[in-house]
Amino acid sequence: MRRKRFFIAPIILAALAVFGLITMLLWNSLMPEIFHLGYISFWQAVGLLILSRLLLGFSGPWGRHNNYGRNHIRERWEHMSPQEREEFKKKWHHRWHHDWPSCKEFKNDSTNQESSDDKKS
Repeated sequence: MRRKRFFIAPIILAALAVFGLITMLLWNSLMPEIFHLGYISFWQAVGLLILSRLLLGFSGPWGRHNNYGRNHIRERWEHMSPQEREEFKKKWHHRWHHDWPSCKEFKNDSTNQESSDDKKS
């Protein structure tokens, strides 16, 4: 068991060094020209990798530990009757298409507001 720990630690450090170097090279070749940002050092690149892992998590949306949600929803869908499926579709369609004002409504509201402000003046 101890031998395994001593074998894994250098691999992790080597991977961190390689990914840090790749991140630094990609950043320094792309970001200053595209976004006019400064160059970064190797340690800043390693810090950026660590920060991104802390903020984004260790198993992303395609990680092997994240299949529960997709399988759970599929399983529920397969056990629904056709009426329940239609109700589910209507509920989600209503949630995504009717809760937010459309661009036309927003545009009309802002135009009406401007015209009512002009009338007050």
